[in-house]
Amino acid sequence: MVSNYATWDDGIIKLTWKQDYMPPVDLITSVHGICFYNEKVLLVDLNHRGWDIPGGHMEEGETPEQCFKREAFEEGYVEGNCMLLGAVEVDHHENPNWDESSKYPFVGYQLFYRMDVRAVLPFEAQFEADRRIFVETENIKQYINLDDVRQAMLYYAMQLEIKS
Repeated sequence: MVSNYATWDDGIIKLTWKQDYMPPVDLITSVHGICFYNEKVLLVDLNHRGWDIPGGHMEEGETPEQCFKREAFEEGYVEGNCMLLGAVEVDHHENPNWDESSKYPFVGYQLFYRMDVRAVLPFEAQFEADRRIFVETENIKQYINLDDVRQAMLYYAMQLEIKS
């Protein structure tokens, strides 16, 4: 397992990558994924907040996989087959500013998938993303922060190929 510390709401949270881990669904705060197409990775510009991988919160009645497929379509206009990579545990034990009224659990999880894109649809920018790009894996650092947790996740995703 790989861990990092980050700041959140003026407190410190511990982020830990848990490969091949599926947490209890009620502790999943968001679902994200790395989309591969022609040996490149999809990045989306989220309303000029910066480049990132697709992802977001589950809607009522959605499974985590359905959520990721919807987010990949809404943000990147791609469709494909996916498989679970694992989860990032978000731990607030060292965050003195967390309280029980938070919409996030004391220990929650961000779930991550790998998608092998089979369809790239016309980009219409109707949802959260203003644009999309496909970048070589060695160039991702030019667009997003690859801390130790994200680097471990990307490395693992690159090792896999979905058999369909």
